[in-house]
Amino acid sequence: MRANADNLFKALADPTRRAIFERLARDGEQTVHALTVHAGVSQPMVSKHLTALKRARLVHHRRDGRETHYSAQPQALAPLVDWMNLYAAFWRDRFDQLENLLERIDK
Repeated sequence: MRANADNLFKALADPTRRAIFERLARDGEQTVHALTVHAGVSQPMVSKHLTALKRARLVHHRRDGRETHYSAQPQALAPLVDWMNLYAAFWRDRFDQLENLLERIDK
């Protein structure tokens, strides 16, 4: 799980890649051209970002003639969700301990 989470964090660390992933997740499948229009960077840069997202398994591509269509794979975020749940449980326990301590002090 650690390697998967590391790859996901690296892929999503870049704001342009995050924006591309979010656009695909929100708006559905899109071509490289459509993604480039909204990305604010050149088509070669969008392609590089998509390659990083593919390596992290966050996007899937399919060819249709001369165009490549990309779609988000949100289930690939599962290792990050697991990681966050681990720390959510940790902090929930810490806050419970703090609450108990404060209650004892108030008595």
